[in-house]
Amino acid sequence: MKTEERTEHPAVNESGHRTGRRNDLIAAAVGVLLVSAAVLVGRSIQDADGSLYVHWPPLLASWYPHTGPGTPAAVAVAAAVIAYGPPLADRIRHRALLPAAWAASLAWVFSLALIDGWGRGIAGRLTTKHEYLRAVDRFQDIGAALRGFNDHILIGSPDNWPTHVAGHPPGATLTFVLLDRIGLGGGSWAGSWCIVIGTSAVPAALIALRALTDERLARRAAPFLVLAPVAVWTGASADAYFAAVAAWSVAFLALAATRSVRLPMAAAFASGLLFGLTCYLSYGLVLIAIVLLAVLVLTRDARPVPLFLAGALVVPVLCTLAGYDWWEGYRLLVERYHQGAGGIRPYSYWVWANLACTTIAAGLATVAGLRRATAGAPGAVRALRADTTHASQRLILLTVMALLALLAADLSGMSKAETERIWQPFILWLLPTTALLPTSTRRGWLTAQAVVALLVNHLLWTEW
Repeated sequence: MKTEERTEHPAVNESGHRTGRRNDLIAAAVGVLLVSAAVLVGRSIQDADGSLYVHWPPLLASWYPHTGPGTPAAVAVAAAVIAYGPPLADRIRHRALLPAAWAASLAWVFSLALIDGWGRGIAGRLTTKHEYLRAVDRFQDIGAALRGFNDHILIGSPDNWPTHVAGHPPGATLTFVLLDRIGLGGGSWAGSWCIVIGTSAVPAALIALRALTDERLARRAAPFLVLAPVAVWTGASADAYFAAVAAWSVAFLALAATRSVRLPMAAAFASGLLFGLTCYLSYGLVLIAIVLLAVLVLTRDARPVPLFLAGALVVPVLCTLAGYDWWEGYRLLVERYHQGAGGIRPYSYWVWANLACTTIAAGLATVAGLRRATAGAPGAVRALRADTTHASQRLILLTVMALLALLAADLSGMSKAETERIWQPFILWLLPTTALLPTSTRRGWLTAQAVVALLVNHLLWTEW
């Protein structure tokens, strides 16, 4: 691909007042209005007939003002990232940037989770009646559990699975079964696993951004990847773990397609292997294929495809040979979804209220960044056709493709509510649009991100 790395895109031009700052604020205000509408309309619907099945629409949460042991740490981490994150990200060595970003993300997520205390915030999250750990004991014979997995998906079936076990392929539950087998059983280990692995999505995204765009944009995005409000649902949610697996699949493919690694074909195989695993962690994450396709389109390189496909077949073949039918499982999941709250929750509300959930989880800085990305998308498409894209345009195209994946999930009607948690794998790739914001406004936008996360975690009890 042809690049013009020194060409400054207008979205990040600092030379005067034509930087769209007023429009950024207008976009953020529209985001606030969307959330406000979702709250007010949702409250009206929920009070009228209870059909939303959430206590504090549009979020699956309850009003519960509180502080906790994580409160001082969360405020301190937020203040440190706001004050020192941008300049540090700009000048730190690249090899140090990745572990530093991961460490900062870990500190942010753990401190937010600990606002609810260790038991309620981390150790107890995956042990409720709906969660994966309730099914670990039923996998004493893994082969038999896989062969009979689909027999327990429907609500009317004997010993039907807990909600999250039934709602995902067995790869999700098997993760916690294997942790238990190696002596890391129980809620504390499971919650810590999801946080530690889930936050690794931050360095994965930085690796992909550096390979596909440039060093400068990856560094600009780093503090926003760390301080995203979606961190509220990263600790401790299995969806954070899913997001990280998917993110590393994208990162390895980016390295393979740009030849940014010593063994590009090994990276392509690893990307495929992780994508195959992703599809067996969550049915809906097949849509990550749209982001992976964006990588290939941006790099104009199909050479990784054969080894990617070979890697992508490994997990499906193994699970199929073990007796699990993915397609039948998905068919039964759709039926179960409509047996429960999913069949009652009104599509007419959630098809737009889901986007309000995303606005909260991604933050107002991301909304402003997405405004810049959508404004620049037509020019980026034209440049792609001419093979003259510069770094900012490639960033725009990557995030627009991630947005399309999220919208496809939304329109499917299989994600009505709880998308602040479920859509973490897609939200991750919207966050880098913040790199398009003017340098002088970064601390202000980071403050807005932190305030949203702190308010949500201190005013609400977020379920799951």
